[in-house]
Amino acid sequence: MDKFGNAPILDINQLTVAYQHGDVWLEAVREVSLRINSGEIYGLVGESGSGKTTLIMAVMRYLGEKGGICSGEILLQDTNLLELNEAEMRKVWGKAITLVPQNPLSSLNPSMRIGDQLAETLHHQLGLESGAARQRSIEWLDRVRLPDPERTANQYPHQISGGMQQRVLIAMALCTEPQLLVLDEPTSNLDVTTQAVILDLINDLMHDRDTAVLYVTHNLGVVAQVCDRVAVMYASELVEDAATQDLFSKPLHPYTQGLIDSLPQLGDTKDSIQLRTIRGQIPAIGKGPPGCIFRTRCPIAIEICETRPPLIPAGKSRSSRCHRWSEIEEGTISAKQLSHNGESQRSSPFRESPTLEVDELKVHFPLRRSFGEWVRREPGKKVRAVDGVDLEITPNRTLGLVGESGSGKTTIARAVMGLVGKSEGSIDLLTLPLPDKLSQRELETLRLLQMVFQNPEGALNPYLTVGESLRRPLLRLLNLSKIEADAKVATLMQAVQLPHEYAERLPGHLSGGELQRVAIARAFASNPELLVLDEPVSSLDVSVQAAILNLISELQSDHQSSLLFISHDLAVVSYVADQISVIYLGTLMEVSEPGELFNAPHHPYTEALLAAIPLPDPSLRSAPIHLQGDIPNPVDHPGGCPFHTRCPRYLGEICATQSPPWQIDDKTGKRIYCHIPLEELKELQFEMKSPRPANTD
Repeated sequence: MDKFGNAPILDINQLTVAYQHGDVWLEAVREVSLRINSGEIYGLVGESGSGKTTLIMAVMRYLGEKGGICSGEILLQDTNLLELNEAEMRKVWGKAITLVPQNPLSSLNPSMRIGDQLAETLHHQLGLESGAARQRSIEWLDRVRLPDPERTANQYPHQISGGMQQRVLIAMALCTEPQLLVLDEPTSNLDVTTQAVILDLINDLMHDRDTAVLYVTHNLGVVAQVCDRVAVMYASELVEDAATQDLFSKPLHPYTQGLIDSLPQLGDTKDSIQLRTIRGQIPAIGKGPPGCIFRTRCPIAIEICETRPPLIPAGKSRSSRCHRWSEIEEGTISAKQLSHNGESQRSSPFRESPTLEVDELKVHFPLRRSFGEWVRREPGKKVRAVDGVDLEITPNRTLGLVGESGSGKTTIARAVMGLVGKSEGSIDLLTLPLPDKLSQRELETLRLLQMVFQNPEGALNPYLTVGESLRRPLLRLLNLSKIEADAKVATLMQAVQLPHEYAERLPGHLSGGELQRVAIARAFASNPELLVLDEPVSSLDVSVQAAILNLISELQSDHQSSLLFISHDLAVVSYVADQISVIYLGTLMEVSEPGELFNAPHHPYTEALLAAIPLPDPSLRSAPIHLQGDIPNPVDHPGGCPFHTRCPRYLGEICATQSPPWQIDDKTGKRIYCHIPLEELKELQFEMKSPRPANTD
């Protein structure tokens, strides 16, 4: 029964779901039970391959031809969904159960206006006439806080931002007043500032509603800030179920502990703490070990773990699928993974001159003039993607570049790599000017400068084996013989902790984390002086992310390379970087040491980024400062401070008309591009508190 004394909205009992592979059925969800009450937000977390998506597709009765429900029941209030035929399920879809998927653009009809799509849903599900449906759709667009709802209703999906698209989907999902709302990674593709707005929206819309919410995500910070309860899945099984506060304060399954320990916390740096990673990887469907499914990766596995544990009641309103949960609760054993043993000390750089110097870099993209502009003889407009940026990276050090999408991070990376030409300024590698175009650069320059992209699948040739992809830069850039290259490939595979036999595999046979290891190995193969990493871990599970971050730090130490690390995740950037530059609309806003970034004073933009971070601790809350609107169009670049149109500390005309000065904090060396005096900023702002407990074992 829920807090109102009613029956649960969703009750899943001993559900087993399998997929057909040839003549064999492989279980992707095995004997899972969970219950969601009205008004409750229930988080479902776990690595890729754990069965989260299969579970929600089973709840939606949308498994596809190869999927089937083997046993169990799914009750939506008193109705067993497994007993309904397709015609009966059509009455459930979109009204009783609605889904907000991960990618909003692919879920909206590109040929229909936003308002028409909402009105169509209201007409089909609630029977509203066109006029009433149109009016109700505008009301819902206003309810999800879209600016100028009537204008938005007349736009097509491609004309609005990703965050606005996601809010449209939330409006479409809630406008029918469903009993159950399923959210499938609704913020994983969004900037941290946009994510914060969406999470606030979800919290506010769900407040005092009877709607039950199943929130699927791999972001533990989101779960901690939004969810009332959490279920943790691993390799098809539910391994822990608890109230959010209980789960984060004392996880009672080693897998849950491993996920929490994999997160870099605010204020952690690679020099102060080594991330604990979950050894090994999640088994493929049907390939798990007998007994406890987690035992081959578990630091406290013993003989009893060779028998499969049930989901055991573990105190008030929680359960754990672990034979040793009571010992974990009592503190007589620790479920933490072993400390990472690959730590290496960074030596001092062998030279003093910078590896990379970027001075007053501008990258502008001219736009073709319209016919009217041509007739009126107006000058052509241009996109000011990067507008006067200075960067410096010293040997064996990492510069973190952080900002929202559209801030110019990737354009800077592409300019450094020679993939786009600069408009003004200079880029020097080892004190020598870099030619603008990649085609103008010599082989030695290509050897010294390498890049790791966000999506390794797109960066690796699908028709070349892993060994061939690693061998090519060795043959071409280092001029090694085939025998020498083969020996070096084996060394690289070992360095990124991949079995040597993987060298014979094609990229399509590797997981996302394994592919990123290959991409990193290829980048380090030529012993580069500078490595540019563009969002290298943003699409990875937290456990894989931790392993990749540790790997990058080790290889950097071994090769004495400098890194330009680009990300929108401040916790990740602060962990790997020796210095952090915060960028907005092509202009740097703040430059800081990682240890000082979280201490006031901050630039107001940095303050908003920090406030938007979902902290992986339900007892902590960030400051209530959330940016409204999107980054301005770089074609219509605002005057004065570029951030003034969204700034929560806006002073008035001076911010709109005058460029701010660079202010330097004498104690820390932090540089801030703002009109507000540093002492005044410090009085206005808060200091971030790290959620990591003092005792990290």
